[in-house]
Amino acid sequence: MNELVSVDEMRVAREALREVLVRSPLLHSRHLSEVVGGPVYLKCENVQRTGSYKIRGAFTRISRLSAEERSRGVVAASAGNHAQGVALAASLLGSKATIFMPEGAPLPKVEATRAYGADIVFPGETFDVCLTAAQKYAEECGAVFIPPYDHHDVVVGQGTLGLEILEDLPEVRTIVAAVGGGGLASGLAVAVKSVAAERGVEAPTVLGVQAKRSASFPPSLAAGRPMTIKTSPTMADGIAVGRPGDLTYRLVSEFVDSVVTVSEESLSRALLVCLERAKQVVEPAGAASVAALMEHTYAMKPPVVAVLSGGNIDPVLLAKVLRHGLATAGRYLVLRVRLTDRPGALVQLLSELAVLGVNVLDVTHERVAARLHVEDAEVLLHLETRGAEHCDEVVGRLRKQGYTLTFS
Repeated sequence: MNELVSVDEMRVAREALREVLVRSPLLHSRHLSEVVGGPVYLKCENVQRTGSYKIRGAFTRISRLSAEERSRGVVAASAGNHAQGVALAASLLGSKATIFMPEGAPLPKVEATRAYGADIVFPGETFDVCLTAAQKYAEECGAVFIPPYDHHDVVVGQGTLGLEILEDLPEVRTIVAAVGGGGLASGLAVAVKSVAAERGVEAPTVLGVQAKRSASFPPSLAAGRPMTIKTSPTMADGIAVGRPGDLTYRLVSEFVDSVVTVSEESLSRALLVCLERAKQVVEPAGAASVAALMEHTYAMKPPVVAVLSGGNIDPVLLAKVLRHGLATAGRYLVLRVRLTDRPGALVQLLSELAVLGVNVLDVTHERVAARLHVEDAEVLLHLETRGAEHCDEVVGRLRKQGYTLTFS
């Protein structure tokens, strides 16, 4: 069916990984099933060793090196999940890992990578600087460079996830997975399409998902070749890749049915849904499949499997993204209220909010500022509401009472 990567290689890799991996669960989601109108399951690679699926490809690649190559050590460039996958795989296989990470990489990811036994080098602020430095180090020191996605062995390892999905849910009709460089989506797509061809049955639809701000695959697929784009900041930094890999582009274009994009608002809401309804801690890139499920519901033929590809999120970022998700869902409202600076004015405002059933999380009362008239004061409010309709009720009531509102 395809000469680049075979499902038989994936079966061999799966046997080699059997004692290495956690068999990540496939959990039914009642909430998402109601959204889609049919069964939805979450493949929870966020609870995988190292917190993501990346250990699959990293271990497969390093395990196929010769003893002499492993003795020279391995090197990678990564700000997070690939770093941890390579570090753990190298330690399990008796090789020394050196990881080049950007300055300012989240401390939890740095410490986790170091805890798996890797040496860490900070050559500069960007991933591109790290990549150049890692490749130079490999050339000078003889270490083997382990790419994050664009390598045959890495794709084979990631494809083992597709085999697991079919074992646990043979009747699956749609599989949704995040796409960065394309290693995961291409691997699992080859796996499920190849198995379906062997069995003579209809293959599941495979949908890839990218953050709208950093989506290199849609323009590449439209152009018929890998295209380089300028990425924009996105909370889903784990899948912000400026150019598809050459190998992964060929596989995605042949085996992945389509690649959709999702907004930052959808990503934050998806992360909130995963935490509140599925009790799963995921990073924004790991929640991209759920974001696609909610934003592109029309494309989902149940039963659906959404891959939660990673759970390595900095707690500080988690707090910010959750707040963003609550705001998007109409459950967190930040606004400034202008009022007359007189005794009892603040009490009256808070009383109005109490009548509306709003939970006041924070209040900042400002009486002296260049933008304020002498007789005015301003109150910055952080409010917890019950949803979009409740937000509208709060805003309408305050405006009806004569308050001037601005939103933050």
